[in-house]
Amino acid sequence: MTSSREVVPVVTDLSIIIVSYNARADLERCLASLQEPAPAISHEIVVVDNASSDGSADAARRWPAVRVIESDANRGFAAANNIGIRASAGAHLLLLNSDTVVPAGAIDGLMRELRTHPDAAVVGPRLVDAAGRAELSFGRMMSPLNELRQKRLERGHARREPAISRRVEDMTRHEQWPDWVSGACLLVRRHDAEAVGLMDERFFMYTEDVDFCAAIRARGGRILFTPAIEIVHIRGRSASTAPAATHAAYRRSHLAFYQKHHPGLAPLLRLYVRFFVHAR
Repeated sequence: MTSSREVVPVVTDLSIIIVSYNARADLERCLASLQEPAPAISHEIVVVDNASSDGSADAARRWPAVRVIESDANRGFAAANNIGIRASAGAHLLLLNSDTVVPAGAIDGLMRELRTHPDAAVVGPRLVDAAGRAELSFGRMMSPLNELRQKRLERGHARREPAISRRVEDMTRHEQWPDWVSGACLLVRRHDAEAVGLMDERFFMYTEDVDFCAAIRARGGRILFTPAIEIVHIRGRSASTAPAATHAAYRRSHLAFYQKHHPGLAPLLRLYVRFFVHAR
């Protein structure tokens, strides 16, 4: 793994960590949104490129304020975020997907929300798609029943079922204290992130945000969802380039999550995947 610049990070209020993998257009749009205008709070931007083949790292270097770290392999979302966190020096960390667009003032607003709620360790904003439709970006701790409820809402909302879409819209208009918020845009105090050993790298992609929030909650930290701040999330660009690999990564992370948090149910999940998912 090599860094584009041998620069010692300066201590700052906020480190924005962006992981990118073969999503150059998304990354360029995200970085542009962070400059037009830039957050008022003192900050640094660190892009960790997971061995992209589309020139993402070179594109990111065109912004002088961006530090690029190139990984020699695709190490996954959790591991790449950890690389960026360890190379940064902000008192707060914003984990930000490359497929997001940040409106003017949104990051400063998130920081205000965190400072307004000293009992919160993590803050997540309201995520919307390019058309302004809300994403259900928070929820209860993963378990079979909670997953069924979450997926029913997500699928119904995606199909534009009126009753479910109204429910999702209402849920995302109110401040919540859920068990987790999406890692697509997650603000956390550095000392809380470091206290739990950062993100668990056994999760290559998916469920790492739920696990990360669970670890923070286990230490007494609270998770805040705020509708006061909106971030645009244009989902699934890098995933859509390799759907089979993405699906396999989800299954591995899903099983790893149950092995860690619900070990008694993990064998049943493994059987379900083997006989029902693979049989489709």
